[in-house]
Amino acid sequence: MTPPASGLEPGPGAPAAHGTTIAEAFVSVDVPGEELDSLATWSGDDGATWVIATAKSTHRLVVFDADTGALLRTVGAEGEAPGRFRRPNGIAVFADLLFVVERDNRRVQVLRLPAFSHVGSFGQDGLRSPYGLWLHETAPDELGLYVTDSYMEGARFDVVPALATLDARVRRYRVELDGDRIRARSLGAFGSVDPAGALRIVESIAGDPARRRLLIADEFRPGPSSLRVYGFDGKFAGRSLPDGTFRGEAEGVALWACGADEGYWVAVDQQAPLTNFHLFHRDSLDPGGSFHGGVASQTDGIALHAAATHRFPAGALYAVHDDRAVVAYDLRDVVAALRLDATCLP
Repeated sequence: MTPPASGLEPGPGAPAAHGTTIAEAFVSVDVPGEELDSLATWSGDDGATWVIATAKSTHRLVVFDADTGALLRTVGAEGEAPGRFRRPNGIAVFADLLFVVERDNRRVQVLRLPAFSHVGSFGQDGLRSPYGLWLHETAPDELGLYVTDSYMEGARFDVVPALATLDARVRRYRVELDGDRIRARSLGAFGSVDPAGALRIVESIAGDPARRRLLIADEFRPGPSSLRVYGFDGKFAGRSLPDGTFRGEAEGVALWACGADEGYWVAVDQQAPLTNFHLFHRDSLDPGGSFHGGVASQTDGIALHAAATHRFPAGALYAVHDDRAVVAYDLRDVVAALRLDATCLP
């Protein structure tokens, strides 16, 4: 969720701007008016890699070349029919399946790549105002999927609900893959009603299957925006990242896994004129360094592609810039600049 300019002012006790400068490897073509939000990557059999972005204002997907930032195509239009969208937001890829959350159709739609053909949809019977999602493989042909649901109150739907009603901020599904069909079953919803762990405004979510841990971005301001730590069982783990970690809003979050146990979390600190990207150690959540580019501003979503592409043999971090472009950071540059564990590079 991109806030108004006033929402980007540092909160009380926020630290001064900090972090290393890492130049963007590319800035994509400009697509003003699309209101880009979230990103996912996909590699085809021919070795080409795409960055697929949700475009909220035009109700479609925008596809970029992951090596150059060139605009390849747009997909979809506004509507409820298969292959159409209303305010698409969260997005994720598993194999050749693309999962897209639509806020105003209140569903998750599944498409098959590279043709973007419709496979199915689910969630309409429970989702109220869905935003982000994260998924992982739980068994052969079975996925566990989490969707954040930022339902609000008031005439303009801009009032955070009472604490006691925040117990359904994340919905869980079991998704079974059966050839050209999918079957999704709701496993209920969760959210802490404890003030320390409550999810007041939610969008981005990511998980670590090895530790059965979820990091969920709570964007609420004027309170301290942060990442809340939950377990796969839906229970608040009793901790969040310390107040003051994020000067702006905690937005996109992704796990950079380095083998089975090591790695880093990458989290967006949405700011202007430049976004900060914070890294935290995978297990301890201790700070691992911060950086910003020379261009990227007011970033919402990110996608960490820790696999080789033609241009990025060690992978890349992709980020939205100002709702209208995508930038890339070479992971080799990130490792070198922040002196990270070199085993994170393939």
